[in-house]
Amino acid sequence: MTPRTIHTTAQKALKINLNSDIYGTFAEIGAGQETVREFFRAGAASGTIAKAMSAYDKAFSDDIYGIEEDKRYVTQSRLQKMLRHEYGLIEKRLDRAKHPSKTYFAYANTVATINFAKTFKGHGWMGIRFQTNPTRDTNDIILHFRLHENEAKHQQETVGRLGTNLIYGAYKFYEDPKLFLESLYDNIDKDAIEIDLINFNGPDFTEVDNRLMSLQLIKNGYTDAVIFGPEGNNLLPAELLYKKHVLAMRGSFRPVTKVNMDMIKCGYDMFTNDKKVDADKTVVLWEITLNNLLADGELDEQDFLDRAEILCALGQTVLISNYQEYYKLVDYFGRFSKKRQGLVMGVNNLTELFKDKYYRGLQGGILEAFGRIFSKDLKILVYPFIDHDNEEKIMRKEDAEVHPRFRPIIDYLIFHNRILDIDDFDHDITNIFSREVLNQIRAGEEGWADCLPEYVHHVIRDKKLFGYTGEAQEV
Repeated sequence: MTPRTIHTTAQKALKINLNSDIYGTFAEIGAGQETVREFFRAGAASGTIAKAMSAYDKAFSDDIYGIEEDKRYVTQSRLQKMLRHEYGLIEKRLDRAKHPSKTYFAYANTVATINFAKTFKGHGWMGIRFQTNPTRDTNDIILHFRLHENEAKHQQETVGRLGTNLIYGAYKFYEDPKLFLESLYDNIDKDAIEIDLINFNGPDFTEVDNRLMSLQLIKNGYTDAVIFGPEGNNLLPAELLYKKHVLAMRGSFRPVTKVNMDMIKCGYDMFTNDKKVDADKTVVLWEITLNNLLADGELDEQDFLDRAEILCALGQTVLISNYQEYYKLVDYFGRFSKKRQGLVMGVNNLTELFKDKYYRGLQGGILEAFGRIFSKDLKILVYPFIDHDNEEKIMRKEDAEVHPRFRPIIDYLIFHNRILDIDDFDHDITNIFSREVLNQIRAGEEGWADCLPEYVHHVIRDKKLFGYTGEAQEV
């Protein structure tokens, strides 16, 4: 494959300016007019820029775009109103008869840069509504980013580069979304900015699965965690988790079994019965780690989409993370909320939690990790496990295999009710294991449907997920 030529920001802006068929507007709030500045400085901007504006004053902004219900300005809702309003003006003010070959666009961003005390690094929303053909309906690309640089000037310059990459990529790489994603970081240091959400919509993106695009963000190292909802659209973690209780369960979900459903149901009932937990402010997340998705060596996108299809069909919200270590996951939740959090896990996962190999990179080792985990208001809810060697024995939290030198830690946490058993569970399904079910599906054996929640087996059969080709017929 021929390596992609990476153009400078100025070169990208000039190439757009010299394309007489691309014409539109720029609306930028909060970080200067940094994107349009790149196009003005590149030259020949009159062929591209119909209008450039920045409604910095809140009263002006509200009058133009309307008032948000939450009174905030750096939100997806504000960005979408900006794109809708500005593109509407293009269609209203430009006579299509005079511009028969032009493809219109509206670019917008709303950004909060680092504050003076440097206690808030900043973040923003950015998007473009654009045509790829004058007679074709518009597409939208919307993304959210977090700023990590320590100077407002540098953040503004980064926003300008990112905006230029977005516009250039929208026209140059819209037929290859993965290449488009790769191009977003051209001339930008990955440490400078984190893109944690992107959604593609429109006639040119009907074949694009936004869940797969969110996975690419993690695979490319643009962020460490993404969340998508039951409808398949990517969600902003900061908005979903802000000041919420979070109950998370990690697994492969390959496929989701009755055990998984019982774990989350029993864990949720137990968690929300806690006096410190408000059920109406609780978010339930099914987490899959990138490490789990790479378990076979390569990232199998179809395998990922099969899992996502089932979880979305069940109405679940999914977290994909690069946090193999639980203490990093707990730190992540702590970014957005100080409320009580919960982790649902089996006895085998509890055993993994106490393995020293995960903490060798920490100066304080496992003690540092557990200090970070349990300095938060966290409960671990342990689902029982049947001992293969003795099916009469139900393994509980005390049965986790822990090195003798770590036994005092788990005993302490159990004594102080930080690690709790789930007592009310379905005893009839404890012999179901997803790996065995997966093998049955792929081998065309019968009986696997009985191990899955109602409706899930229909999805697997209808969409031929997980290598399903049909049950073998008796001769």
